[in-house]
Amino acid sequence: MKILFASSEVVPFSKSGGLADVAYALPKELAKQGIDIRVVTPFYTHIKQVYKDKIKDLLWFTIKVGQKDCYVGVKTLYMDGVTYYFIDNLDYFDRGILYGEWDDGERFGYFSLAVIEMMQKIDFIPDVLHVNDWHTAMIPALLVDKYHWVDAFKDIKKVLTIHNLRFQGIYDPIVLESIFDTYYTMLTDDGGKYYDNLNYLKAGINFSDVVTTVSPTYAKEIMTSEFGEGLDDVLRHNSWKVTGILNGIDYELNNPETDTHIPYHFSSQSLENKTKNKTSLQQELGLPIREDAPLLSAVSRLTDQKGFQLVAQTLEEVLQQDVQVVILGTGDAVFEEAFIHLANKYPHKCRALITFDVSLAQRIYAGSDIFLMPSAFEPCGLSQLIALRYGTLPLVHETGGLKDTVIPYNQFTGEGTGFSFYDFSEYVLLDVIYQALSLYFNEPDKWQQLVKQAMSQTFDWVFPAKAYIELYQKH
Repeated sequence: MKILFASSEVVPFSKSGGLADVAYALPKELAKQGIDIRVVTPFYTHIKQVYKDKIKDLLWFTIKVGQKDCYVGVKTLYMDGVTYYFIDNLDYFDRGILYGEWDDGERFGYFSLAVIEMMQKIDFIPDVLHVNDWHTAMIPALLVDKYHWVDAFKDIKKVLTIHNLRFQGIYDPIVLESIFDTYYTMLTDDGGKYYDNLNYLKAGINFSDVVTTVSPTYAKEIMTSEFGEGLDDVLRHNSWKVTGILNGIDYELNNPETDTHIPYHFSSQSLENKTKNKTSLQQELGLPIREDAPLLSAVSRLTDQKGFQLVAQTLEEVLQQDVQVVILGTGDAVFEEAFIHLANKYPHKCRALITFDVSLAQRIYAGSDIFLMPSAFEPCGLSQLIALRYGTLPLVHETGGLKDTVIPYNQFTGEGTGFSFYDFSEYVLLDVIYQALSLYFNEPDKWQQLVKQAMSQTFDWVFPAKAYIELYQKH
């Protein structure tokens, strides 16, 4: 079976969020399970030099973007059993950021056209073309609308994975002519029409053979008006082809027994070393070194989606308790400023690290006791899976993948892998934090058992990859 996997970002070459992690880890596991998997992504000029030195030129050609002739360079790299292709064009990908440019619609429209035109040039016609989010969602639509006459493409099955429905790629329909050089036949309710605009993601949903999301619960949630982001009616109409497959995390990169980012390696059988990571983190951050004080942490984008309005509303009261709090991330200025203010007000209890630091994040996962993740919505979430792996108990809002992966603690049976709440309210969040703190302070044996249960969970990519293979074969 031959798969071409198209993504706008892929670790370790580019990353803005969880999509990049998935685009690296899933193909790597599919390759281990015998699939001929190739990944195609833009050649951003900010790719680290260590990888640029290994990436080789393969070929080049030109395509039409509207009426413009545009250069397409194809570069390649073989790594971890996966062949990577990079689409090179300085006009589109020599930018300081991945997204948020004035011409994103054209940039990723170009990328979509280049991916399609590349397939025959590299002599790789896949059985399945698997695209991800709005940046590549026009590929299935274009295969049907613009390239239906190409015999080589007729049997390609089209799979679209929605990682976050909030971002859809909505543009003036003139792009059909000015970018894709096609007619307006796609501008229908069962195509890409979205009010008076063209919606890339909607087109992808309607023209794909299969639509997946990154957790079973999110697959159900997005068919409701509360979580559907204006596309719930489209998804309900296409419900027969929508399925949820839970993401995993890379268990080689996220392994407390071998992680090079943490000072002390540990397992569920050597939790004393987890405590050493805690005191080491306290020392690194200039917090009082106290094994007995529970350390609460968050590693995230600081946004409403991630529930930081609740954290901002409750954190000062939490800091009245005998706790320490560490927050790592960047995001909305209102949250950055609120957490910096609290860190300055409570210098012996709180640290607000307004930055992006992968190595420090791993030390926070390893050294914390409770991981705060009260997302308003969460398609899957990877942070809670890493926290479980490192024995840091997640405290989550019951939504999307958080509901699918964190088993709430049951005080009567002892079952559970963390703590959760349903009503999205600061009062409910505060109540659950107090429940967790009560268990930590008053029943340390039960806390240790809960940590071991969390670490016993398995959320690697083996089973999700098998589910994707079954899905590919079925269609």
